[in-house]
Amino acid sequence: MYLPAHADVDDRAQIEEFVRRTSVASLVTVGADGVPDSTTLPVLWEGDRLIAHIARANEHWSRIVSGGSALAIVRGPDGYITPSWYASKAEHGRVVPTWNYTEVQLRGSLTVHDDPDWVLDAVTELTNHHEGQRDSPWAVTDAPEKFVRTRLKAIVGLEMQVTTVEAKAKVSRDKPEADQAGVLAGMPDGPLRNAQVSGGLT
Repeated sequence: MYLPAHADVDDRAQIEEFVRRTSVASLVTVGADGVPDSTTLPVLWEGDRLIAHIARANEHWSRIVSGGSALAIVRGPDGYITPSWYASKAEHGRVVPTWNYTEVQLRGSLTVHDDPDWVLDAVTELTNHHEGQRDSPWAVTDAPEKFVRTRLKAIVGLEMQVTTVEAKAKVSRDKPEADQAGVLAGMPDGPLRNAQVSGGLT
């Protein structure tokens, strides 16, 4: 990832919270034939381990070189920034449009798990993570065991050993203060505006 100093986020706690809250990533791998594949998946990242599962019917998993390199892209809010918001436009006109966004990229080696018990554990962890904030959380054990075992046959587990973490908040921090103020004044309320205010991922 191109990571200029003004957009680099190195606060590990903030990065982990961003991934935990977003909980979905585009998993990118390259098959043995050199052709890239990408699938958007719910993920759970703890320590150096990222887990997910993928539909067996999705041929992406069968093209993964187990133990090979993978990239998980977790995207945050993004949006178009018009130069009309910049104070510099009125001063000298030397401004252009851009696109602001927040993003985390995780890289590491990826292992395919086609063992039903491993997949059940992963599904249980993911479910507990997503259901944990609900007043009456649903649990995998709420469904009949035979039904769950049947459904497990339709998915394959994935595990990444995370070796590299990069985070970027491209939120106009390289602009003069007056231009930053113009972006905030022009931008509607929402997650991207929150990122602009904080200068970080949220």
